[in-house]
Amino acid sequence: MTVSLPLVFILGAIAWFAIKFLGVRVWIAVVIALFGFWLAHTGLASLVESGTRSGVDTVNREHD
Repeated sequence: MTVSLPLVFILGAIAWFAIKFLGVRVWIAVVIALFGFWLAHTGLASLVESGTRSGVDTVNREHD
């Protein structure tokens, strides 16, 4: 059975877990999110996207 989840859902769940159980303050999560938006408008965005895609492809190939 194949389950498809958007990466943003998984990252949101990790952020919720970190805030709820690891004691990460909400303002730190907001700063990290804002940094992500800022990073998306730089030249590094394509590098981050290709690295993420490569990592996801690697994980998916191992489970095929």
